[in-house]
Formats: sequence, C-alpha cells, structure tokens
Amino acid sequence: MGQIEIRGLSIDYRKPKSDETFTAVENVSLSIEKGSFVTIVGSSGCGKSTLLMAIAGLIPRARGSIQVDGKEVSKPGPDRAMVFQDASLLPWRSVHANVRFGLELQRWTRDDIDERAMRYVRMVGLGAFADYHPHQLSGGMRQRVNIARALAVDPDVLLMDEPFGALDAQTREVMGDELLRIWERDKKTAIFVTHAIDEAIFLGDRVVVMGRNPGHIRDVVDIDLPRPRTAVMLDSPAFVAYRKRLREYIAADMQSLQMVEDVV
Repeated sequence: MGQIEIRGLSIDYRKPKSDETFTAVENVSLSIEKGSFVTIVGSSGCGKSTLLMAIAGLIPRARGSIQVDGKEVSKPGPDRAMVFQDASLLPWRSVHANVRFGLELQRWTRDDIDERAMRYVRMVGLGAFADYHPHQLSGGMRQRVNIARALAVDPDVLLMDEPFGALDAQTREVMGDELLRIWERDKKTAIFVTHAIDEAIFLGDRVVVMGRNPGHIRDVVDIDLPRPRTAVMLDSPAFVAYRKRLREYIAADMQSLQMVEDVV
C-alpha cells in the first residue's frame, strides 16, 4: 500500500447551462509511495489538474476512492498543501508574512510562526528578501515564496499544478533544480503536474502519462536516473529514450483526438 491510494476514480463535471454532465476523469487507479516524486504529463484537457485537485480534496469525485495514509479524502486538510501556477500571494504582505499565513491559520504560537516562516524563507534562498513585497519580486522569486508557504505548514504531501508554467525557460530550469534541492532535504511526497516532458523526466521518480476523452492513465513510466539530477543528464541516452517514449504517447493521444474531431 502506498501513502496515496487512488482506486477506480471518476470525476464528472456539469456542462455549462445544462443539467447534463461529462466525465473528466474515468476509472483512474494509482499508488504513490511515501517520499516519492511523481510527475503527471499529458495533452491539454486530459484531466491532470482535475486529478490533482481531487487528491487535494478541492473537487468531489463521482465514483471511486482516494486515501492518504489510509484515510479517505473528502475535503482539504493540513496533510496536503497545494501550489498553483499563479503564486496567489497576498500583495499587502511581505515575503516573510506571506509564508507566515498558513501557520497563522493553524494557530501556531507567535514565536514558532516567526522562526519557522523565516527558516523556510531562507531554505528557498530568499532570506535577503524577507521584507520585500510580491510586486518587488520576479516571477521565479514569487513561486519560491509560494513553495515556502506550502512547506512551512509541514504537509505530508505537496501537490503542484504547473508551478513553473508561467516562467521563462531559464528561470524554469533554475526553479526545477531548486525544487529538487528542497525536496531532497525533506523528502515530502510530491505530485507535480506539467506540460513539459523534459521537466517531468528530470524531476520525477515516476511519470504518470494521461490520455483524454475521458481522462485516464495510459502508462506509468519509472525513471531510472541517479539522484541528485544534473543538467548533463538531459543529453544522456537514457534521458533521450524516456523523452522519445513520452512524446510518442502524447502524439498518439493528439492524433486520436484529431481523428475524432474529423469524424464529428
């Protein structure tokens, strides 16, 4: 049994201005081990983010079950923290105060809040910017604050929905290295949704490949690359083989979608 057990999960959405529903994710089963880093890839609309939000307890499921540490997920909880593509920082709060926010909601003591928040600000390399406000930071720095805020509340599971999607390629690469450095220190169970195949391979112990119409798991690819990961690996034969395999999956999914659209 993994730390996260998903069995026969299906998620339905109501169509706009209609009583009809459509199935966004169907019959998904997945086991995720404690301390592992799992990435999820697939073409747009395949249900990657929907699956992640269901694990977070943010959307209801139609059928099936999701368990974290043997407990059924029915709503958000302190055992899971979510990091979105939009950092969603409070603009009137400093870096340090933004990281404090979740701890304040959990009613930690003031001294513990101050110390813990500052520790995670430093962990993401922003100690010198603790008193800055979000508008004074770059996109990459804002996402570091976002990650620090999520980690500060000490979740068992870190859920990330394309957190680097809005960043330029160079910053995205730096943030990937930074995220792995942080993860290797605490070894939280991490689930990371991305459109970028190279990013999924570089970060993950396993890559979950999703297909669409409705969303389902096509394959789970074990990534047998040593850690710590380095940029040199991107040109290795093993990495290139993983990249080719994942691209073929997504290309086949897109081709099948085009065939359906042509028929319609």
